[in-house]
Amino acid sequence: MTAGSSGGERPLSARDTLFADERDRAPDGRSVPAADPRRDDPGGIAAVPPFRFDEAVARVFPDMLARSIPGYASIVAQTGLLAARFARPDTRLYDLGCSLGASALSMRAALAVPNEAADERGPNREREIAGETDSGERSATERRSIARSCTVHGVDDSAAMLARARELVAEAERAGAATTLAPPVHLHQADLVTCPLERASVVAMNFTLQFVVAEARAALMERIARALVPGGALILSEKLRFEDPRLEALHVDMYHAFKRANGYSALEIARKRVALEDVLVPDTLAEHERRLARAGFARTSVWFQCFNFVSLVAIRD
Repeated sequence: MTAGSSGGERPLSARDTLFADERDRAPDGRSVPAADPRRDDPGGIAAVPPFRFDEAVARVFPDMLARSIPGYASIVAQTGLLAARFARPDTRLYDLGCSLGASALSMRAALAVPNEAADERGPNREREIAGETDSGERSATERRSIARSCTVHGVDDSAAMLARARELVAEAERAGAATTLAPPVHLHQADLVTCPLERASVVAMNFTLQFVVAEARAALMERIARALVPGGALILSEKLRFEDPRLEALHVDMYHAFKRANGYSALEIARKRVALEDVLVPDTLAEHERRLARAGFARTSVWFQCFNFVSLVAIRD
């Protein structure tokens, strides 16, 4: 599945065939399941280089994510809804490990309001201004204050990813410039382990912590907790490992079945697994929950899980 740009003139992503060879490709460029068992010869897998977020990956990244992470589109969309729930006026929202900026743009879109919102009239208009809506949603005045005073910050250390992210952010901002008021998105090339974090109401880390060296993860969670205002939230999405070997085998098998159903061959799956070894290092859910509690998050809840992929929301008091 690929998505179009905001103007619809060009595809957002090429088809991911980075871990295929010519024998795996159909005439239309799509990957096909390996029919010859020799294609899965481990001797052809050992030389696969470590995974890198380079230009080749940036070119196919949306297609790679859509076909490789169960529920990815839903996680990004709900990241925006969660951001709208926890955002506070005059704060920052961070997308750490932003890659192409999908979560940053989802947060921006969720906080956007129509330019004419302040002049809208309706049966509950006066009560909305006073913050007395029946639904518990924010008043139009508060939503407008958030859209005007908040900023969204995407942080990534990959120049290739950020180059494409800047194009996508510019497209989104141009598309809504005449009709909506939305927080600006600022992109920063930096190491997210050491980059400054200031007065945040929302921090999103969607499939990022798993790429941070294990020894730096606890300190990063502590820095995030300190940067969040009271009532702020961390949205943390990760690939999991399971302590029970039978559960680990079940979820890995089902994940590989998911990828095969999305057109990846057995060889592609095996090659990418080798490329990610020692690059993507998952934790157990219990390890995440203990780390978040020690960092100072008062409450943590799993709001999404599919096979060995999970998303949590952690709230600071």
